[in-house]
Amino acid sequence: LFKHKRALFVLCLLSAAFTPVYVGVVFFGFIPEHRCFSPGMAELSQRCGWSLEEQLNYTVPEWGGHRTGFSSRCRRYEVDWNMTGISCANPLRSLVGNQSAIPLAPCWDGWVYDTAGTSLVTEFNLVCEDSWKLDLFQSCVNAGFFLGSMSIGYIADRFGRKLCLLVTVLINAVSGVLMAFAPSYTWTVIFRLIQGLVSKGGWLTGYVLIAEFVGSNYRRAVGITYQLAFTVGLLILTALAYLLPHWRWLQLTVTLPNFFFLLYYWCLPESPRWLISQKQNDKAMEAIKHIAKGNKKNLPLSFQNLRSKDEDGEKLKPSFLDLVKTPQIRKHTFILMYSW
Repeated sequence: LFKHKRALFVLCLLSAAFTPVYVGVVFFGFIPEHRCFSPGMAELSQRCGWSLEEQLNYTVPEWGGHRTGFSSRCRRYEVDWNMTGISCANPLRSLVGNQSAIPLAPCWDGWVYDTAGTSLVTEFNLVCEDSWKLDLFQSCVNAGFFLGSMSIGYIADRFGRKLCLLVTVLINAVSGVLMAFAPSYTWTVIFRLIQGLVSKGGWLTGYVLIAEFVGSNYRRAVGITYQLAFTVGLLILTALAYLLPHWRWLQLTVTLPNFFFLLYYWCLPESPRWLISQKQNDKAMEAIKHIAKGNKKNLPLSFQNLRSKDEDGEKLKPSFLDLVKTPQIRKHTFILMYSW
């Protein structure tokens, strides 16, 4: 079983590497505590020698009683902090007298973020009125998952699991690197959408490939192992995010290993089951013999029926209607759709 174990191991690496695309927004889109930036207020704080707590209590609306409120994060007092005669002990009272009557204004000069690292939120200011852009970032990934899972599944049935896997790996790796160097929010979303279009479909193709390598008695075990690798990827991603608090470096670090998966061209055979369905029996026999040799097993006599003359038959043409073609398949399809 050496060949099967090796194939399972290398495909589990692919499953683990899918994690950053699936849940990476937790770290890439981290939202730290933030408040409006005011150049005049910063100068006043330095002149008065305020601590951070005093600065927040004196200058940020509703900070004391509503630390996480909208006003404390997205509004600032509309006052001129550069005026002379401002009291360091109670600056707002010395300016207008009644603090409750001070008008509020948006954060015209940007925000101050209480974090040592960077994220999509801090770099592109995806807070307050623009907070919806972070949701759009993840929605594009999910839209890519939806479209890619259907289209790439068809491509894998039409042109082969191995070719489909290699193409999706290449596109995922290139778009991931481009995202790490994206000059704007728009380009970041575009590259993330491309990753979504290919990454989930590539992950599913790897799942199908390893399931078709083994017999029906082992499919449950390899399926669970493939999923466990994804969980291990979650732990690794968490550790990397802790070590790399800057989102661009984190994105580059989790993307570069995908280029090594192009070596699957040499280490993974095509699915013999798919080759047989396409009447490519000679190639299927070569793959089966290669696997059997690596496992130090002899082929059973039943495989001798795979002869070149059988290749003249009609190839199996994939169709979405195959999901509901027979009563048993319909039952399985609807059960799985409901479960997901």
